[in-house]
Amino acid sequence: MISSKLRLATRSSALARTQASVVAAELAAKLGAEVEMVDVVSEGDRTSASLADIGGQGVFVSAVRETLFRHTADLAVHSLKDVPTEDDTRVILAAVSKRLDPRDALVARSGLTLGELPAGSTVGTGSLRRRAQLNALGLGLDVVDLRGNVDSRLRKVADGELDAVVVARAGLLRLHRENEASEVLDPILMLPAPGQGALAVEVAAAQAGLADDVRAVFDCPSTRAATAAERAVLRTLGAGCTAPVGALADVGDGDDGLELWLRAMVGVPDGSWTLRLSATGSPTDAESVGAGLGRQLLADGAGELLVELAR
Repeated sequence: MISSKLRLATRSSALARTQASVVAAELAAKLGAEVEMVDVVSEGDRTSASLADIGGQGVFVSAVRETLFRHTADLAVHSLKDVPTEDDTRVILAAVSKRLDPRDALVARSGLTLGELPAGSTVGTGSLRRRAQLNALGLGLDVVDLRGNVDSRLRKVADGELDAVVVARAGLLRLHRENEASEVLDPILMLPAPGQGALAVEVAAAQAGLADDVRAVFDCPSTRAATAAERAVLRTLGAGCTAPVGALADVGDGDDGLELWLRAMVGVPDGSWTLRLSATGSPTDAESVGAGLGRQLLADGAGELLVELAR
């Protein structure tokens, strides 16, 4: 049975703590557990270097996971898009939350949309995926590297340092700042990161009973299936969470019951080459659908591109 007191590890940023508070509130409301936050400062929080330069994959996750291994926390919560796709046998992915809007959002000066920004406008992002798709649009934007939390990114627009930034809409929603977005970007233009908008709750592998209890409280089967397909694309490509790879799956009614529809892209940061493919299948076979689409992307040239970018 779940303990009446639980320690929940999270990064110490405002957004991470807000996300963790969602998990804490669910556990408190449905199981009556008292939840104590355990703040963690990750390697990614200590540097202003680009995520690609500091390793990207798992940079925000490893320090939070360590609290489980040291027994200083019972659960850990992450943004699912930051969680490495390789299995770590020391942890159990106990739950994947019902995701918020997975799309990206533009926050621009004077409320301008992407199409209204003049050529040469500076648009900040720390994501190679966003950079590749923005440049592929051929709008003549000056896409510049950007690190920092949501508040510092939005402040650069408000202070006039940048004309616009692109951020995850889910982060704006959780911080109640969604009204600051001048445009929510259609996935036709900008596919999000695999897992974007969902939270992952992990426990140590030895705590299988706790994992079962958390899953019963917090897991969303349709989100788990959709994000499993998206992450399977990334894993099949052998790419990390900072690679220029986007994926988005939706689960809905089909002719023969629930159906999963998956879209994915791979591109080069300068926008000169972009590959987009899609696939459908059953939500119960989500990882196979994602892996199959990943193999199609590799067959069409994505593998050579990613090897070249990794050099």
